[in-house]
Amino acid sequence: MRRGVWQGLAAYTIWGLFPIYWKLFHGIPALEVLAHRVTWSFVAVTAMLVVTGRVRLFAAAARNPAQVGLYGLAAILIGINWFLYVWGVNAGFVVETSLGYFITPLINVLLGVVVFRERLSGPQWAAVALAGGGVTYLTVAYGAVPWLALGLAVTFGSYGLTKKKATLGAFDGLALETAVLVGPAVAYLAFLLLAHRSSFVRVGALTDGLLVASGFITIAPLLLFASAVRAVPLSMIGLLQYISPTIQLVIGVLLFREPFTSGQLTGFGCVWAALVVFAVDGVRSSRAKALASSRPGEPGATAARSAVRRI
Repeated sequence: MRRGVWQGLAAYTIWGLFPIYWKLFHGIPALEVLAHRVTWSFVAVTAMLVVTGRVRLFAAAARNPAQVGLYGLAAILIGINWFLYVWGVNAGFVVETSLGYFITPLINVLLGVVVFRERLSGPQWAAVALAGGGVTYLTVAYGAVPWLALGLAVTFGSYGLTKKKATLGAFDGLALETAVLVGPAVAYLAFLLLAHRSSFVRVGALTDGLLVASGFITIAPLLLFASAVRAVPLSMIGLLQYISPTIQLVIGVLLFREPFTSGQLTGFGCVWAALVVFAVDGVRSSRAKALASSRPGEPGATAARSAVRRI
């Protein structure tokens, strides 16, 4: 499990450091950066499919209309999420993007209630109320609704909801999603080149190299994450996920010198308190279920006791 923990830490740390990378494209339109990210991500996953011998599985999924429809919706959602994130970073809203990923787990809870009719415990309702109060306070402090944070949270939460119904693995699913988006992305890049508006091959070799690398930078943490979730209890993954927005917040305030007022601190504090309540309740619930299933005479008792010790 130790290896899985390190892989999870690496994945969330890379995601947390993403603002530094995307800031390198300041001055390039976010839509163009997105098109390059999609295009080179597709190139990266296609190369991986060939190397791992999974081309046939991908081809079979691509011929299934139901699969294509499901992953097409997922592709649209993650495409919007990537666009908002790149735009937010280069528009000077790294702090607000971090808020979006702090509240994403709570958006997931609300989607579970609305879509799957899941029931929340008392602590979970308290967490949702705290987070709602925090966002409301930030709305007053900003003088406007934090649309960027909410947009990131809703699109990523909805993306996760869509993937919940998916049947492919994380890597094969990403391959199908980028396959859905790569056509429009390449067409847009071709239009920019023909209209002499492309930043590619015009700004400089370093920028060109970074744009090409954006696909591989996108794939690397996903592969680490896919490996981690197979080796680490989900309760631990749930705690690790807060590393990324925490790093983003620190980068936004200390590196990019974005303002962080006392009003923002109060609003963020409410969200952080909600996440603490939510995380503690999740760990307790996981342990209670594991202990209940480990009673003598019940199937899987040994495995459940082992899972509790790992948590």
